[in-house]
Amino acid sequence: MRLNPILFTAPSGKSARRPQREPVPFQMLLPLRLKKSVSGKGDKLKEAACMQEMAVMFACFKKSEFDQEQCLKEVSSFQTCYNEYNERAKLQREQGKKGILVPGEKSLTHRQLNQLLKSFPPKI
Repeated sequence: MRLNPILFTAPSGKSARRPQREPVPFQMLLPLRLKKSVSGKGDKLKEAACMQEMAVMFACFKKSEFDQEQCLKEVSSFQTCYNEYNERAKLQREQGKKGILVPGEKSLTHRQLNQLLKSFPPKI
Protein backbone atom coordinates (compact mmCIF):
# COMPACT_ATOMS: atom_id res chain seq x y z
CA MET A 1 0.00 0.00 0.00
CA ARG A 2 1.42 3.37 -1.02
CA LEU A 3 0.80 6.27 1.38
CA ASN A 4 1.19 9.90 0.52
CA PRO A 5 3.83 11.40 2.87
CA ILE A 6 2.33 14.88 2.55
CA LEU A 7 -0.77 13.81 4.47
CA PHE A 8 1.24 12.61 7.44
CA THR A 9 3.77 15.43 7.82
CA ALA A 10 3.35 18.21 10.36
CA PRO A 11 2.37 21.64 9.01
CA SER A 12 5.40 23.70 8.12
CA GLY A 13 6.03 27.33 9.07
CA LYS A 14 4.63 28.63 5.77
CA SER A 15 1.60 26.37 5.66
CA ALA A 16 -1.81 28.01 5.66
CA ARG A 17 -3.13 25.28 7.93
CA ARG A 18 -0.88 25.98 10.85
CA PRO A 19 -2.56 27.68 13.82
CA GLN A 20 -2.06 31.40 14.34
CA ARG A 21 0.06 32.07 17.40
CA GLU A 22 0.26 35.86 17.32
CA PRO A 23 -2.74 38.17 16.81
CA VAL A 24 -3.32 38.99 13.18
CA PRO A 25 -2.80 42.74 12.57
CA PHE A 26 -5.66 44.74 11.09
CA GLN A 27 -4.97 46.21 7.66
CA MET A 28 -7.33 48.99 6.61
CA LEU A 29 -7.80 48.67 2.85
CA LEU A 30 -10.52 51.31 2.53
CA PRO A 31 -11.45 54.14 4.88
CA LEU A 32 -14.01 53.14 7.51
CA ARG A 33 -16.94 55.45 6.80
CA LEU A 34 -20.50 55.17 5.62
CA LYS A 35 -21.61 56.02 2.11
CA LYS A 36 -23.99 58.88 1.48
CA SER A 37 -26.68 56.68 -0.07
CA VAL A 38 -28.06 53.15 0.01
CA SER A 39 -28.70 50.99 -3.05
CA GLY A 40 -32.07 49.36 -3.53
CA LYS A 41 -30.80 45.86 -4.29
CA GLY A 42 -31.93 44.20 -1.08
CA ASP A 43 -35.45 45.63 -0.84
CA LYS A 44 -37.24 42.64 -2.27
CA LEU A 45 -38.75 40.94 0.76
CA LYS A 46 -40.49 37.61 0.47
CA GLU A 47 -42.68 37.34 3.50
CA ALA A 48 -45.51 34.90 3.92
CA ALA A 49 -48.85 36.47 4.71
CA CYS A 50 -51.77 34.89 6.59
CA MET A 51 -50.11 31.53 7.18
CA GLN A 52 -52.21 30.77 10.26
CA GLU A 53 -55.50 31.39 8.44
CA MET A 54 -54.34 29.37 5.46
CA ALA A 55 -53.37 26.41 7.67
CA VAL A 56 -56.77 26.49 9.41
CA MET A 57 -58.53 26.67 6.04
CA PHE A 58 -56.60 23.70 4.63
CA ALA A 59 -57.21 21.67 7.78
CA CYS A 60 -60.94 22.32 7.40
CA PHE A 61 -60.76 21.33 3.72
CA LYS A 62 -59.02 18.08 4.63
CA LYS A 63 -61.55 17.33 7.36
CA SER A 64 -64.53 18.01 5.10
CA GLU A 65 -62.99 16.30 2.04
CA PHE A 66 -62.54 19.62 0.16
CA ASP A 67 -66.16 20.69 0.40
CA GLN A 68 -66.04 24.49 0.41
CA GLU A 69 -69.54 24.97 1.73
CA GLN A 70 -68.61 23.49 5.10
CA CYS A 71 -65.58 25.79 5.45
CA LEU A 72 -67.10 29.17 4.56
CA LYS A 73 -66.01 30.78 7.84
CA GLU A 74 -62.34 29.76 7.37
CA VAL A 75 -62.31 30.82 3.70
CA SER A 76 -63.79 34.23 4.52
CA SER A 77 -61.30 34.79 7.38
CA PHE A 78 -58.43 33.94 5.02
CA GLN A 79 -59.76 36.28 2.34
CA THR A 80 -60.19 39.18 4.77
CA CYS A 81 -56.68 38.63 6.13
CA TYR A 82 -55.22 38.57 2.62
CA ASN A 83 -57.13 41.71 1.58
CA GLU A 84 -55.86 43.55 4.70
CA TYR A 85 -52.31 42.41 3.90
CA ASN A 86 -52.63 43.70 0.32
CA GLU A 87 -53.89 47.08 1.55
CA ARG A 88 -51.00 47.39 4.04
CA ALA A 89 -48.46 46.39 1.39
CA LYS A 90 -49.92 48.85 -1.10
CA LEU A 91 -49.76 51.68 1.46
CA GLN A 92 -46.15 50.79 2.35
CA ARG A 93 -45.18 50.69 -1.34
CA GLU A 94 -46.70 54.13 -1.95
CA GLN A 95 -44.98 55.58 1.11
CA GLY A 96 -41.71 53.94 0.10
CA LYS A 97 -41.84 55.31 -3.44
CA LYS A 98 -42.53 58.82 -2.19
CA GLY A 99 -39.88 58.54 0.51
CA ILE A 100 -42.34 59.36 3.29
CA LEU A 101 -40.92 58.49 6.70
CA VAL A 102 -43.32 56.78 9.08
CA PRO A 103 -42.47 57.00 12.80
CA GLY A 104 -42.03 53.59 14.40
CA GLU A 105 -41.69 51.71 11.09
CA LYS A 106 -39.42 48.68 11.48
CA SER A 107 -38.50 48.09 7.84
CA LEU A 108 -37.57 50.99 5.59
CA THR A 109 -37.07 51.06 1.83
CA HIS A 110 -33.89 52.34 0.26
CA ARG A 111 -35.59 55.63 -0.65
CA GLN A 112 -36.63 56.18 2.96
CA LEU A 113 -33.11 55.37 4.18
CA ASN A 114 -31.64 57.82 1.68
CA GLN A 115 -34.07 60.45 2.97
CA LEU A 116 -32.80 59.82 6.51
CA LEU A 117 -29.18 59.97 5.40
CA LYS A 118 -29.83 63.32 3.69
CA SER A 119 -31.28 64.76 6.86
CA PHE A 120 -28.44 63.37 9.03
CA PRO A 121 -25.33 63.32 6.80
CA PRO A 122 -22.34 61.28 8.01
CA LYS A 123 -19.53 63.34 9.52
CA ILE A 124 -16.29 63.17 7.58
